[in-house]
Amino acid sequence: MRLRRVLLAGAIAFGAVVAVQAHQVNLSTARVTLAADRSVNVEVGLKGSDADRLAGTAIFDPQRDQVDPTLAAASAAPIVAYVSAHIAVVGADGTACVPGTATLVPDGDGVIFRNRFSCRGVAGDIIYRSTVLTDIDPAARQVVLIGEGDSAPQALLDGSNTEVTLSAPPPSLLSTLERYLVTGIEHIFLGYDHIAFLVAVVLWARRLVPVIKIVTAFTIAHSITLSLAALNIVVIPSAVVEPAIAASIVYVAMENFFTRNIDTRWRVTFAFGLVHGFGFAGALREVGLPTNAVATALAAFNIGVEIGQVAIVSVVVPALIVLDQLMAVDRTKPVRAAPLVYALSALITVLGSYWFVARVFDA
Repeated sequence: MRLRRVLLAGAIAFGAVVAVQAHQVNLSTARVTLAADRSVNVEVGLKGSDADRLAGTAIFDPQRDQVDPTLAAASAAPIVAYVSAHIAVVGADGTACVPGTATLVPDGDGVIFRNRFSCRGVAGDIIYRSTVLTDIDPAARQVVLIGEGDSAPQALLDGSNTEVTLSAPPPSLLSTLERYLVTGIEHIFLGYDHIAFLVAVVLWARRLVPVIKIVTAFTIAHSITLSLAALNIVVIPSAVVEPAIAASIVYVAMENFFTRNIDTRWRVTFAFGLVHGFGFAGALREVGLPTNAVATALAAFNIGVEIGQVAIVSVVVPALIVLDQLMAVDRTKPVRAAPLVYALSALITVLGSYWFVARVFDA
């Protein structure tokens, strides 16, 4: 079974054409199982390219998107050493559980680290800690499955939250709400393609009502497909969704050259919002939904995305109105400067075209 991890995408400043992916996500997975004899089995999954980056090895073949089993066996030691140095199983009082002999096995496009920790002499709660990936990128995350089976509870670790208590009850609804709300906000701000789309559709906007219609249409549309896809009711491959998102950016940016009618643009925004919702769902699926609070996590993530996009529009539209005043010949009757809209639309068209080509050939 292939590991499904999102590749680390370098951040780009909006307005610069840089050869990177549009989403910046750095993810590993772990399954931690506490047995009746107080032993803890730990499995950590890493993308092969991440393992190479972390341990200085060369086991991943980007042309085949596969880990070479022979090279993985020969280079297991430094990868095992890295993971072993960045995970720990301890008691609540800090007493370390005794690790066994770690192993590393190739798994399609990634590798799986395995080890067993004996905690027989450790009293009280047992804590799993991990700084895998976060030592080089504090924004990296690790999805931790606690126990066996597909319905095992999940925890999300990052640079500011590096541990999970194995014998503790599931996270509270308030904790889940906060975590997924922040995740939704982070995703929209790091989703440069979504930002480019939002900017493109409001470039001609000078009144509040059309902007409200556009944001509302986009929210309703992406909420529908985000929910359907996150719950696995309707699933479309990312190889289709991601190029389609890029194409939607090119469309709305090019449309600015042919029409200034902002009043009916909510219709196009709704249609493309359905596509973007599948993109949001892809990011949420990588993080995972907690089995004990699916509705809460889904709603919180969606609200977080909405907060992020409202914040973006709330900055962009007033900034354009200020520019109207500064560039107007008659300050009492400012109008939107067409050269400004055309220049920004051209830039967004270039970005969208680049993302489209990159995603088609990367599929």
